[in-house]
Amino acid sequence: MKDLFFMGGPLFMSVLTLLLLGIVAWMIYHYTVAKHSTVEKKLRYLKYGKSIGLYALITGILGQLIGFYDAFSAIEKMGSVSPAMVFAGIKVSMITTLYGMIIYIISLILWFVLSLRVEKKEE
Repeated sequence: MKDLFFMGGPLFMSVLTLLLLGIVAWMIYHYTVAKHSTVEKKLRYLKYGKSIGLYALITGILGQLIGFYDAFSAIEKMGSVSPAMVFAGIKVSMITTLYGMIIYIISLILWFVLSLRVEKKEE
């Protein structure tokens, strides 16, 4: 895991990890601790957590695009490279996108489960 973190680029992977922690904290806080006056407000605040997850996905894609740019710049400087080297660079650049997708899926699952529980409490 630690190797993937550093291969994906410490900057983007750190930002994505902070977003993951922020999503979990946000959802749990607004589900348990925050005293909202209405169920609609609680659901709206839980939906913001889902939006933060989407931001994580976009950040992961941005990390991949920057990785592509760096890889293509290195290929341009070297001249000719083997296909294996190109595919290895593409594989490394996909780490941030996969991590962003995983975070988004986690945010969707949290939102879905907590929203259902809020709606059941209303009944």
